[in-house]
Amino acid sequence: MNTLILTAGYAIRLYPLTKDMPKPLLPVRGKPIMEYIVEKIEKLDSVDEVFVVTNHKFVDRFFDWKKQLKLKKRIKIIDDGTTSNEDKLGAIGDIDFSVKAENLEEDLLIIAGDNLFSFELGSFLDFARSVKPSASLGIYDVGDTEAVKKYGILELDEAKRIISFEEKPQSPATTLISICLYYFPKETLGLISEYLEAGNNPDAPGYYIGWLYKREPTYGFVFEGSWYDIGDIASYHQASKEYEKGGGI
Repeated sequence: MNTLILTAGYAIRLYPLTKDMPKPLLPVRGKPIMEYIVEKIEKLDSVDEVFVVTNHKFVDRFFDWKKQLKLKKRIKIIDDGTTSNEDKLGAIGDIDFSVKAENLEEDLLIIAGDNLFSFELGSFLDFARSVKPSASLGIYDVGDTEAVKKYGILELDEAKRIISFEEKPQSPATTLISICLYYFPKETLGLISEYLEAGNNPDAPGYYIGWLYKREPTYGFVFEGSWYDIGDIASYHQASKEYEKGGGI
């Protein structure tokens, strides 16, 4: 199994912090956000290689970051060739780009590089393997019907299969959200190109999930613990504060 970490966004809502620094490399309690992710991946025996897809503007930043890592997993940096928010490929576009560029043919664990969370990934993988060859996604209960309006929300049946999905709802029926953590078995990887070739939105991953669950059984695993959405400067400072207190670990 391979892992793909998505780090090709430009995070313009965090300017000036991210004008010359990618969001996943912003420090939280003394180390980059995505380093917490990589440390959790390091514990997964089933992961053979970690791919990090970024843009051309920040690719050298990630090469520098990689040099100081002391990990057993192989890590490869992928440059998607874009240079600005205007020509970005989008999250789904970058997944498709990476799968084709690296000829990825194994099951794929996908994580957004700005995902900051306390929980471990082993239980998610156990669940995802139990429902193969269907896709699975990580879910978190934000517990707030107002805050949930800026996310992709979903409902599950008793078997944890997704029965509804809505991106940024005005009247949410649930507080369960997708946190950009996916397990796509190798049998499902070709569907990404099918989605894009149909002219669908290449950016927000939730649009792909909304398309996918209507065509193929798709399942969700609800995590417990802490999770932080670093979407603007205020939320970044809040997450940093919580980690300094030890609340996010």
